Amino acid sequence: MSDFGPDLDLIRAAALDAGALALAERAKGVSVRSKPGGSPVTSADYAVDALLKDLLLSARPDYGWLSEETADTPDRLEKRRIFVVDPIDGTVAFMKDRPWWCIPIAVVEDGQIVAAVVHAPMLNETYVATRGGGAFLNGRPIQASSTYDLEGAGVLASAQIFRDLYWPEPWPPLRFENRNALAYRLSLVASGLFDAAVAFTPRWDWDVAAGALIAAEAGAIVTDHHGEPWRFNRPDPRQPGMVCSTAALHPLIIARTRHIPLGN
Repeated sequence: MSDFGPDLDLIRAAALDAGALALAERAKGVSVRSKPGGSPVTSADYAVDALLKDLLLSARPDYGWLSEETADTPDRLEKRRIFVVDPIDGTVAFMKDRPWWCIPIAVVEDGQIVAAVVHAPMLNETYVATRGGGAFLNGRPIQASSTYDLEGAGVLASAQIFRDLYWPEPWPPLRFENRNALAYRLSLVASGLFDAAVAFTPRWDWDVAAGALIAAEAGAIVTDHHGEPWRFNRPDPRQPGMVCSTAALHPLIIARTRHIPLGN
């Protein structure tokens, strides 16, 4: 295993602990409020955030920190390695006792993801990857699908955006499904269950960092919708859009999406 192995072991153990805490918090009842912009956040999100921050920064006090539920500071920009965390990705599914939520944790070094875990507690699924070390689901290697034809491809996205936007080149028939958590969508592409996951508006680093490495190590291609690669730990912690797909489908999708303006 690469020298990223110790970090992977750390974040995997932390994700499992965080999943157990999230389930326990929901079992006893959570409070809910709306954040600016209207998205919900629960008391469990904050409890998991506090647990992860304590576990991870106690073990790696020299690392930076970026989390959805912690106020961002510029200190992380001075760090070579940082943790990127979403305490509960898919809060709406979590609140409704649906399984499509997860806990994604990534380690970023010099702008690139080097270790990642996406843990879905209700599904008993734990996806992991290290840079150059492959991607795994519950200890078994995974690989993106070999789909090369857009027609009939399985795409994780809202079908509505494909109806609402103007497309100079029409799309062939696609099979659309959705999942609440972006990190889980990327992991499903990595496992070969779906062929692509797309989004045409900015996505926060904590939503996509962990899943991006898992998908890439499984052989998928992950870029913005103009085909440009992502970099992390920037002052604005967002990516301008997302196309994650099999290697064969990626240029076919980008050819249709590059006319959409970048959101950042």
